[in-house]
Amino acid sequence: MERRVVITGMGGLCGLGTDAASIWTGMREGRSAIGPIVNSELHELKGTIGAEIKALPEHDIDRGRLVSMDRFSLLAVLAAHEAMRKAGLSCDEGNAARFGAIVGVGFGGWDAIEESYRAILLGGATRAEIFTGLKVMPSAAATQISLSFGLRGPVLGITSACASGNHAIASAVDQIRYGRADVMLAGGTDAPLVWGVLKSWEAMRVLAPDTCRPFSADRKGVVLGEGAGMAVLESYEHATARGATILTEIAGVGFSADAFHIAAPAVHGPEAAMRACLADAGLNPEDVDYLNAHGTGTKANDQIETAAIKRVFGDHAYSMSVSSTKSTHAHCLGAASAIEMIACVMAIREGVVPPTANYREPDPDCDLDITPNVPRERKVQVALSNAFAMGGLNAVLAFRQV
Repeated sequence: MERRVVITGMGGLCGLGTDAASIWTGMREGRSAIGPIVNSELHELKGTIGAEIKALPEHDIDRGRLVSMDRFSLLAVLAAHEAMRKAGLSCDEGNAARFGAIVGVGFGGWDAIEESYRAILLGGATRAEIFTGLKVMPSAAATQISLSFGLRGPVLGITSACASGNHAIASAVDQIRYGRADVMLAGGTDAPLVWGVLKSWEAMRVLAPDTCRPFSADRKGVVLGEGAGMAVLESYEHATARGATILTEIAGVGFSADAFHIAAPAVHGPEAAMRACLADAGLNPEDVDYLNAHGTGTKANDQIETAAIKRVFGDHAYSMSVSSTKSTHAHCLGAASAIEMIACVMAIREGVVPPTANYREPDPDCDLDITPNVPRERKVQVALSNAFAMGGLNAVLAFRQV
């Protein structure tokens, strides 16, 4: 029999705040963290807005470890420390072999890449900094978490663009379900507010010039952000045996691929992932109270996601609450769905649906109840989180009240 998987601790950092509680407060209030980017050298970019972490929290990570980390890894480690504190857990010789970590990353170590290129191509350096290769590898965040806590169970990095966080959490669920681990740290991280990444998104002509307005008829595109979200996942038996506070259960996961286009979205892939998630959780469509949408603020994504939701949920699509919290924390790429996990868990815990901020004009093709601008009190027993990546890689999670 598959083991139930529960969340006992969460941590996070993004433009809204440097812990999970402040992130949730910002989401719940519909407060946008989007504004001018001040910490990066943006070098002739047309657009310089994003959701930036203005200052990192104080920490005691030693300098010897810091010099081997790119920003995306540091964000993941900080979020993992918070999740561990909230879960009341530690790793020792008794549980290290049954304790692992899986971290999703969309872009990875671009700070280190740019620093290296500038030093060599512009600054006249003859070689790269010694840790450059180790900083930029997509698995670096998972590795640094393993080193920080002494985890010797399943540890790996996952990269599937904007769905990386959900893919990582779902993969960690499988490790516990099938007995490879008792506890997993899982989530996503990314730090894309660097010149090369922003320049590449600018070239695709999908960046909004002002802010992120998911599902609003006057939306103008994506806004990028940075951050990390991490959760402590445990088997239900492990959590109850140690008397842990259970925040929620991860009831089901669903994957799919569009096999359609490297950039353009399609309806059938997101539809399949949502259906697979409901089936895995043993849920009917009408059981879902809240859906945290992928909701990037592009015309194609929002309209296609709406159509997919209608296909899956039928008439119930108009009864459940939907929102996109990217309107507050922007699109944090590999970290996005891991940060949105916080929204789903806290919606269940507090009975509040966070709003879609910055909404101004109804779009007849996006006619669901997208919780515009103002939070809504509602009993949430089941929440779904959608993550649909470029290239058509889709991952959906179902969270259930315990």
